[in-house]
Amino acid sequence: MVDPNSNQEKFYYVYSSDLDTNLELKVCTLEGKRECKGYKELLDDPQLRYSGAYESECSDLYVTCQVFADGQPLCLPTRTSYKPFSTRWNWNEWLKLPIKYPDIPRHAQVCFTIWDVYGPRKAIPVGGTTVSLFGKYGTQRRGMHDLKVWPGVEADGQRPTSTPGKSTTGEDQMSRLAKLSKKHHKGRMLKVDWLDRLTFREIEMVNEREKRNSNFMFLMIKFPRIHSDGLEYSVVHFEKDADDVDYVCTHPEIVRVPDPEILLDNLVELKHHKLVRSIRSGTVSRELKPNAKTRDQLNQIVGYPSTKVLTSEEKDLVWQFRFYLTNQKKALTKFLKCVDWTQPQEARQAQELLGKWNPMDVEDALELLSSQFTNRAVRQYAVSRLKEANDDDLLLYLLQLVQALRYDALSDEEEKLTENTVDSLLQDNTESQTAETIPTQDAEGIAIVKDTEEGSDLASFLILRACRSDTLANYFYWYLFVECNEGKDTKEAEMYLNVMRRFSQALMKGGWECTVRRNMLGKQQQFVNHIVRLMKEVSQFGGGRNKKIHRLRDLLDVPELTSFGPIPLLLDPEIKIKGIIVGTPEDKKAWLFKSHLMPCKLTFLTLDDREYVTIFKNGDDLRQDQLILQIIRLMDKLLMKENLDLKLTPYKVLATSGSHGFVQFIESTPIAEILDKDEDRSIQNYFRRHAPCESAPLGISPEVMDTYVKSCAGYCVITYILGVGDRHLDNLLLTKSGNLFHIDFGYILGRDPKPLPPPMKLSKEMVEGMGGASSEFYQTFRKQCFTAFLHLRRHANLILNLFSLMVDANVPDIALEPDKTVKKVQDKFRLDLSDEEAVQYLQSLIDESVTAMFPVVVEHIHKFAQYWRK
Repeated sequence: MVDPNSNQEKFYYVYSSDLDTNLELKVCTLEGKRECKGYKELLDDPQLRYSGAYESECSDLYVTCQVFADGQPLCLPTRTSYKPFSTRWNWNEWLKLPIKYPDIPRHAQVCFTIWDVYGPRKAIPVGGTTVSLFGKYGTQRRGMHDLKVWPGVEADGQRPTSTPGKSTTGEDQMSRLAKLSKKHHKGRMLKVDWLDRLTFREIEMVNEREKRNSNFMFLMIKFPRIHSDGLEYSVVHFEKDADDVDYVCTHPEIVRVPDPEILLDNLVELKHHKLVRSIRSGTVSRELKPNAKTRDQLNQIVGYPSTKVLTSEEKDLVWQFRFYLTNQKKALTKFLKCVDWTQPQEARQAQELLGKWNPMDVEDALELLSSQFTNRAVRQYAVSRLKEANDDDLLLYLLQLVQALRYDALSDEEEKLTENTVDSLLQDNTESQTAETIPTQDAEGIAIVKDTEEGSDLASFLILRACRSDTLANYFYWYLFVECNEGKDTKEAEMYLNVMRRFSQALMKGGWECTVRRNMLGKQQQFVNHIVRLMKEVSQFGGGRNKKIHRLRDLLDVPELTSFGPIPLLLDPEIKIKGIIVGTPEDKKAWLFKSHLMPCKLTFLTLDDREYVTIFKNGDDLRQDQLILQIIRLMDKLLMKENLDLKLTPYKVLATSGSHGFVQFIESTPIAEILDKDEDRSIQNYFRRHAPCESAPLGISPEVMDTYVKSCAGYCVITYILGVGDRHLDNLLLTKSGNLFHIDFGYILGRDPKPLPPPMKLSKEMVEGMGGASSEFYQTFRKQCFTAFLHLRRHANLILNLFSLMVDANVPDIALEPDKTVKKVQDKFRLDLSDEEAVQYLQSLIDESVTAMFPVVVEHIHKFAQYWRK
């Protein structure tokens, strides 16, 4: 029935295009209960415990509102202001959206998403709901609306939406009652006050019951009502000039035509390439000599760093004058890079020139073993050059050479051999696995020693050299062992397992000395397994650190560990050990350090009755420290060849797996501890106490000051080049003889957990230890930095080649961005600068590091954190 007294016979409206105002919506209340996550979700994600889902009262939720059309957002989201809740979620807040009515299309939808704070700078959606702004007749919705909230998802602005706030069919009880209430409000039903009150109360009860039974949450929102002169107006969607006809130009000036050949090779360039590099051109090229300008271009190309990519013009130039360049050993790698190895004739010419080229240096041959060179002849040439290296030089590159094995293709015979040995080598390090860790089974019909001696591949070369040297055999075995147990890539693991088997059989068939080496490696493996089991038992032992130390001493104080047959020390196989010294609790021969993983200090008794102190770390990946210490040792050797002794301390590190290994212990004191001691309070006082000399400047022994200044310079330059981060005074150590050195290389290649780190670690306390910035020692320090930097720049290619062979290794900071690893190191060398410019650049870095204030603040924060940690 229609109320005869109503004034609804007239329809009052306003076009949306005439409303030059922003859309406003009111977020009222949220009804219903949130689903609490179970214990399984809480165990998987402990941060859920601190989200609002686990609060006893209503958590502090907020709502975002955004307008969408055809799946695209029309404005930025608007959110409710912060409001604390106790018993119910009640915002009652009008939101002014950043969009005006004329800009809203007909099919616009309003998306509401309810959010809960989940963690630092992170929020998770409690639920979302979507409602169209205009009804089916093109009028804007008005008044209060209960919208169903879809749990755990953001509101979907697509059409049709996956989070509809209103029922699409309209058959449910709430939708039916809402339509009847709307009719009553518009005056299309007879109004009876007493009956209306009873009816609306009953409608509210029905809605509450429906909400409870649905297990959904409901968000109540309010659309605005527009009144003018006491009359209510409806907003009707309307677009001006929507009926105008738009003419489309069928003949535009710019026509897009698909080009199917856009990514294909240029046929003209291909033909030019073949003609230039044909066999016929070889006769002319043999006698070709460059003029002065071309010679300068060739010298510039030869001087490029190993990471420089040659242009096509530069490649053609090198190929054209390849016979002229055969006298320049540095030019060989550039020539090999300009060869198209997919062309048989071109590859054949390049292989013939390999034997005629002036032999390249061993350091440059490392580049030919990278993933960039896959041709077998090129890699065999590189191995032939490595044969010229002595054992000491080979040891400097051995870590990278083991990594380079992954780029050598397996032959069919090797693949068959690998299939038969994978099971025997993938056994866990259990108690039964002693010397048998190196496989003993022989393969029929395979003469390992003969193949090894005659083979020219990298694996055969390394096996042959390892069979002849205790030191090389020691490191080669453990480098292989770590890769075999890594299991990152099945094919790579099988390849390393195959090399391990070949090495084992070569030792077994290589005579009495090789058999002894093989047995020693087995004893080393047995010893490491014993230490690992022992450390696991200590870590699982209940109680504090002192009780664990007592337990450690009890486990070590057994005959098989305090006295055993001599075996090579893993860190330095030239030293033989015969037992572990347990000592007394006061002398701390066997000790656990104050750290989260509690590294173990082990003191070994050598064959000549000396002590060798090591640190065994269980649960820590030492491969990154192992790499950095190897590079520091290499740089020390390079500087020594230039008669520059910077008193570096490249202590030894060996990873025996991806989770444990040994570190050489150097008796020293952290600078932070020196500065905190009452008897010192400064580096100079520390030196005066341990190396006094009244007649010398500063009252300190000249030898000690010389060592301190040189070691400071060396490590400042080296840590800058390697991008070592997380430098603080706790991981800078000082010996009584003046040697300063760094430990803990958990951040390299520019990574640093602290904000705004200085280019190099050179604190005010370190400069004061030299006598201040105006002292003669500080000026000597700067000169040593410049000299070391210039010398290392001249060997930049060697260092870059070593890092290029490590890009696929499982070293944490390299694995993050393997494609940028070499570039990061190269950028530190600033090879684009002349020597004079490089010195000025380094001088600016030193001045910047000394005067930087933010690292001082960070150092104090670190010191404060360490204090509370203790």
